[in-house]
Amino acid sequence: MDPGWLVLYVFVFPGLLFLLAYALFMEYVDRKLGARIQNRVGPPFFQPFADLVKLLAKEDITPEDVDPPAMRAIPILAFAAVATAFLYVPVIGSSPLAFPGDLIVVLYLLTLPSILLFLIGWISRSVFSTLGGVRVATQLFIYEVPFFLALLGPALAAGTWTISGIVEWQRANFWVVVFQPIGFIVALIGLQAKLERTPFDIPEAETELVAGPWTELTGRKLALMRLAVDMALVTGAALIAALFLGGPSIPWVLEPGWLATLAGFGSFLVKTLAILFVLAVVRMAMGRVRIDQLNDFGWKYLASAAIVQVLIVLFLNGALIA
Repeated sequence: MDPGWLVLYVFVFPGLLFLLAYALFMEYVDRKLGARIQNRVGPPFFQPFADLVKLLAKEDITPEDVDPPAMRAIPILAFAAVATAFLYVPVIGSSPLAFPGDLIVVLYLLTLPSILLFLIGWISRSVFSTLGGVRVATQLFIYEVPFFLALLGPALAAGTWTISGIVEWQRANFWVVVFQPIGFIVALIGLQAKLERTPFDIPEAETELVAGPWTELTGRKLALMRLAVDMALVTGAALIAALFLGGPSIPWVLEPGWLATLAGFGSFLVKTLAILFVLAVVRMAMGRVRIDQLNDFGWKYLASAAIVQVLIVLFLNGALIA
């Protein structure tokens, strides 16, 4: 790819600027859907942007006896990790940055915000933040294994660890969700837990821990962390759409061209918004579970279901080879 086009891809579309705009839009849709489900009006269209600007203008306070550079660096690292992960997920076609094994890199980058949120809680010198940070780490070990196993299925079926390669395999065959519905459901539940959305908002638990690891975040630090979470929602939904729903590809549109690119982008928007709709309905329909309940559910049922899905894929691959 031409260096100029590569710069546009990384920083404008479908890179950083598009990710920021779409993250704010998805936050609006998420809040609006939640409001309508609860028979409320919900926020106006510009509310997420207004909230971001307000937080950026607020005073930035660092708690006493806390290392200021560390507190400033952690939100920046979380923001950068999610923004980098998004570059490898196909939006209008195969990513020009794709390389063998980029799926593993994306999963690692999406894990970093949770680890960094734990670090914020740990160094904040607040009881609420520390307990929230410990819950973040505890929850991470519960959902991460089933989430990774669920996303292993499409890679095994396509025979590649490249996200763009999995999308191209689906374009030539069929969507992975057709024969991996269990993995798709486990991936959605894992994403809900990764984003700490109800019923997995255990680390925040406002009635118990004020805001958990978020308690001591203010001003620009809070704005960056909230934006990183919104971006993680987009990236996670786009990743699941790419691995299970064909990403931007449409089975009956095979020839490349501007019309196929436009149709692919529309397909990406529809699929990611559909995933957001499912996550929003679950968030509104359920109450928070306890950490011990999540532990039982995660290891007994979620991990077991993910392992069963992987075994099914391995059996089908073996049968096809034979």
